[in-house]
Amino acid sequence: MILNTQDAPAQEEHVQRRLALWTAAVKASGVKLTHQRLEIFRELAANLDHPDVETVFRAVRVRVPTVSLDTVYRTLWLLHELGLITTLGPRRDGIRFDVNLERHHHFVCVRCGKVRDFVSEALCDLPLPEGLSGLGDVLDARVEVRGVCASCKT
Repeated sequence: MILNTQDAPAQEEHVQRRLALWTAAVKASGVKLTHQRLEIFRELAANLDHPDVETVFRAVRVRVPTVSLDTVYRTLWLLHELGLITTLGPRRDGIRFDVNLERHHHFVCVRCGKVRDFVSEALCDLPLPEGLSGLGDVLDARVEVRGVCASCKT
């Protein structure tokens, strides 16, 4: 099942739920909720493409010209430290952020770099290889499928 192809009303409802969750968590942590942080949250929650810091910065700067790249970096890492987003990467073009905390996997286009979420119970149920514990404690396991997306094929 592909996750990020919701219709607009469902997507907006999802964005609002995420914003409410993040706002409550940030306030509970004692961190001040500024207008700039709220706009960064809003952009990240609405972006289904697993954006990197620069992408979030460019989009927010259209609405808040005074926002700095440093503020975007700090805000994204704050969300990460609070357990509200995860990271994808490392990649040669930088870390990307994922707002979807539910069990899912990624399809990554090798041409354009677009990342799409999908769910596969079969992949979620795969057992981890024996001996993996010798490498360390597994905290999470996700599959990354690489290929050419439908947009790039046309």
